[in-house]
Amino acid sequence: MYAFEMERPKTIAEAVAALAGEEAQALGGGQTLIPTLKQRLAMPAKLVSLSGIGEMKGICTDDEGRLCIGGGTTHAEVAAGAGAYPALADTAAHIGDPAVRNRGTIGGSVANNDPSACYPAAVLASNATIVTNKRDIAADDFFQGMFTTALDEGEIITEIRLPVPEMANYQKFVQPASRFALVGVFVAKFSDAVRVAVTGASEGGVFRWSEAEAALSDNFSAAALDGLSVSADGMISDLHGTGAYRAHLVKVMTGRAVTAAA
Repeated sequence: MYAFEMERPKTIAEAVAALAGEEAQALGGGQTLIPTLKQRLAMPAKLVSLSGIGEMKGICTDDEGRLCIGGGTTHAEVAAGAGAYPALADTAAHIGDPAVRNRGTIGGSVANNDPSACYPAAVLASNATIVTNKRDIAADDFFQGMFTTALDEGEIITEIRLPVPEMANYQKFVQPASRFALVGVFVAKFSDAVRVAVTGASEGGVFRWSEAEAALSDNFSAAALDGLSVSADGMISDLHGTGAYRAHLVKVMTGRAVTAAA
């Protein structure tokens, strides 16, 4: 590690003020940032810990029936407290290992937008709204590529609001060493449409599989995917699997998610 300043604000306003300085970096659960600092891939002069901000924690349901989760809520807390959205609770329960689940936060994961993280798929498939200290951002507008989001410098995710679908399921083909998704697919069926979000597969990060959405909106069964395929172009290819292999897994995991949801 290296020398840096550390601030622990107690309110969102204090955190925003602390992040206004040069070379300041927000710190959620630290599950991605701390290893990054150790490898000198990032060297901010100041870390602003969000873990002590009570108004960024907790789970509730709003007047529109959406599940509202504070950005500082840990994966373990989502797993235990998101019973109104079982597929989301189950997704959280299988992120990483117990140490990761008890430190990592939903806001930190979504803000980081790792191309193999689970939450971005859940948030995108759920047509969620990402609430920051400045504005509300639709999930379709939020994720903009690998490790890239619509967040401005110093902007903090304070809450995520997720409409609860009629049926939903997340299927993850796990990379056993990291516990990240080699390919993960979250399927959410609403009264008027089906949304399918894929993580772990694309060089562009999380994305929606629109062809599957159209087919499943007409017939919510794995059989509706017959004849569909995902192009290997732009898919991640590494020692764990080729782009073609990941493209194949997208269809397989989508079918499993539909079957499990139904």
